[in-house]
Amino acid sequence: MLAKADDAKIKANAAPASARIYGQPLIDLPRDLYIPPDALEVMLEAFEGPLDLLLYLIRKANVDILDIPMAALTRQYLDYVEVMRSRNLELAAEYLVMAAMLIAIKSRMLLPRPGAADGEDAADPRAELARRLMEYERIKLAAQKIDLLEQAERDFLWVETWVEKSLITHYPSVSLEDLQAAWHNILRRSRLHSHHQITREALSVREHMSIILRFLRTQEGRVAFDALFDPNLGVSVLVVYFIATLELAREQLVDIIQLEAFSPIYICLAARDGKGRDDGFA
Repeated sequence: MLAKADDAKIKANAAPASARIYGQPLIDLPRDLYIPPDALEVMLEAFEGPLDLLLYLIRKANVDILDIPMAALTRQYLDYVEVMRSRNLELAAEYLVMAAMLIAIKSRMLLPRPGAADGEDAADPRAELARRLMEYERIKLAAQKIDLLEQAERDFLWVETWVEKSLITHYPSVSLEDLQAAWHNILRRSRLHSHHQITREALSVREHMSIILRFLRTQEGRVAFDALFDPNLGVSVLVVYFIATLELAREQLVDIIQLEAFSPIYICLAARDGKGRDDGFA
């Protein structure tokens, strides 16, 4: 017994251990270790159904999908089903249904087909199968294109980050619709003060631009948009005032601002030193 134990220790020290169990080296694999016969088998082509298998056989044979050789296709399909049987794999019922359909189409191809009425060609027994194959191929190609698109959690990850609010207040910009609504409101109020005096006077846009600038300087550099226009002056003078205001804005001499959405519109003198205003409108 001691000699056998010594021989086992010498053998354990001489041969490299293939594994260790509870710290002890394992030299020889157990003789009763069971490995299923199908565990080492590898399927080279994986098909998602009978249509996928038929499409693979057709494309591999490089034949027209509208002119399928049913004899060769049926033989290859049945050979594949037989291989599945031989490997003891679970055979889906849909494969057997497709095999029966192929055999039925092959039998109908062998039978004589009587001519259709009114001189039309007889229906091809392969038409329905070809339609299903083409529809399946379109869906498969569309799925492959969709799979190439970037997908979240597969090609990229969502990242959340904390961004502190800016200390600079950004006021909403004055849109063209806001100016148009304010302008129509002024015109509506101007029509309430109609005059029948017919006069003709030359109105200068440049002169009214100077008037507006002088008026803004007397009003601490800002004034409400509707307060800039006097409805008693008439529509013609109001139009010149409005054009002069737009020219001042175009030449960046005044700013048209709004503190918040749907709030009154203000006309302000433009800042020239780049430091902005200290009146709450910068």
